[in-house]
Amino acid sequence: MKKIISIQLKKITLVASFFVFLAIGVQAQRTAIVDITALLENLDEYKKAQSSLDKTAAKWKQDIAQEYDKIKGLYNKYQAESVLMSDDMRSQKEQEIVDAEKRVREMQKSKFGPDGALFKKRQELVQPIQNKVYNAIAEYADEKGYDFIFDKSSSTGIIFSNPKFDKTDDVKAKLGLK
Repeated sequence: MKKIISIQLKKITLVASFFVFLAIGVQAQRTAIVDITALLENLDEYKKAQSSLDKTAAKWKQDIAQEYDKIKGLYNKYQAESVLMSDDMRSQKEQEIVDAEKRVREMQKSKFGPDGALFKKRQELVQPIQNKVYNAIAEYADEKGYDFIFDKSSSTGIIFSNPKFDKTDDVKAKLGLK
């Protein structure tokens, strides 16, 4: 536990040092902070895309749960009838159950895995919206002369931010949001 805290303190010190050196070395550069999450959550098209993704994921989860229920039924039937089966029949039924479990795990991976259908659908639906927000931020930065704009909603982001640098509302206005 102490080792983890020590590592975290070292990381915080390193990040703080980076920002101190950045501030000293580039005083003439202008920075701003926006909250990408707040921007996205205020876009109707993002809400619709997220809702569509949620519905799709719920449907796939339900399908997978039904398949697991079928496997549970196969297993319960096997348990009840195994005393009446020959060794070959028992082996065959066990293999059927194992194969069914494998198919469902593969189905689950194909839907929810790192390269699964949900990830691809999210990219298809959300990527254009993210590009729109990025372009609005880039245009805003260009118009206002900002050299850096940080995302304060990012886990790699800001340790401390002065609210006067938060330009989320300005970018919302640029996107036509309230």
